Amino acid sequence: MAEWLYEAGIGEARAALVEDGEIVEARIEREGDGPRVGAVVAARLVEPGKLILNVPGAPPATVTGLARSVALGATLTVEITRMALRERGRDKPARARLAEEGAALDDGPDLRARIAASGIAVVDLHPTGPDRLEAAGWSELIDHVRTGRWAFAGGELWVDATPAMLLIDIDGEGDALALAKAGARAAVHVIRCCDVGGSIGIDFPSLPGRAERLAVDALVDEHLPQPFERTGTNGFGLMQIIRRRERPSLIEQIRFDPVATDAALLLRQAERSVGTGALTLAARPAVAEHIAARPDWTDRLQARTGRAVDIAADAGIKGAGHAQ
Repeated sequence: MAEWLYEAGIGEARAALVEDGEIVEARIEREGDGPRVGAVVAARLVEPGKLILNVPGAPPATVTGLARSVALGATLTVEITRMALRERGRDKPARARLAEEGAALDDGPDLRARIAASGIAVVDLHPTGPDRLEAAGWSELIDHVRTGRWAFAGGELWVDATPAMLLIDIDGEGDALALAKAGARAAVHVIRCCDVGGSIGIDFPSLPGRAERLAVDALVDEHLPQPFERTGTNGFGLMQIIRRRERPSLIEQIRFDPVATDAALLLRQAERSVGTGALTLAARPAVAEHIAARPDWTDRLQARTGRAVDIAADAGIKGAGHAQ
């Protein structure tokens, strides 16, 4: 039976769709990521097609469908159609459109609401209960995303997020068709699990026969949920897939913001720590500073654990750090 496991962590909410004990979809939503898709916010037009949103941080956004008569400096009510995205070496602002007349300001559906709308049962997890996320492989998933390496029977995937597209290279030995089929299933799992949108390139082993390439195409069609568009696998083994992109993928969130990733992992560890007395969060300086700059996080951690919280920066620590 499939079910969503949901955890309202400190600084980050996380969810995993689990089937037969394994994570098939994973999502995180971080505080401060900017307006969600579906949010209705006030904004000011600062340039043709460009807005400043009236939310914390005053982030920019692009807007479509404005009449030319709308003057610069005008205050508008807009609906967010795509969240801001972080890419290697650059950021993309959110996209918006004019909201319906009379629309009330709204934060848009959060992660908990979106997974509930799927119609699949949602189980709310708590730090004092069994760590079902970890049992399903949460830490292993984060490690796969960090390294870009995903092993499967007979081979492995190398996954890299470039500004142009997400690239998935299928590597292995043996029969090319068998490797391509196994790699196709593994690649589709990564795309679905990490909610990858936009342009995706999959580099299969070269398959000179048309029937072989069609067999790989059919596997992708069978296992990747619609909607998407794709090319056929060409003679060099390349397939391109296009999926709707409304939010940053799990790969973008983890790979392009490693400090926030480690801070969330450390706070998650701290929530589940046992013991008495002060709770010390030891982390590399960037992570320690990230947490210290948000005192409401340590306030919540203290309230949840009943322990005073200290933060210790240690340049010798690698990764997320430790809580004790």
